[in-house]
Amino acid sequence: MGTIVETGPDPAVHGVVRWRRVDLQRLVAERFGVAYHERTIGKILDARGSSHISARPRHPAQDAGTIAAFKNTSRRR
Repeated sequence: MGTIVETGPDPAVHGVVRWRRVDLQRLVAERFGVAYHERTIGKILDARGSSHISARPRHPAQDAGTIAAFKNTSRRR
């Protein structure tokens, strides 16, 4: 499960952009035939040192130049 969590989901295959415990619960049941409770998935992740905090996903067509231009022209407080 470690590699699966670290690489993250493929939106085209898994239908999600970031893993939730319920998604991992379903994936473990499908792949390994083991039915864990959602809280148990959280405990396993915690024992591995995984954090529940995740970065916001980026759109695949996101343009770095447009973002840089916006940051240069946006008002700073």
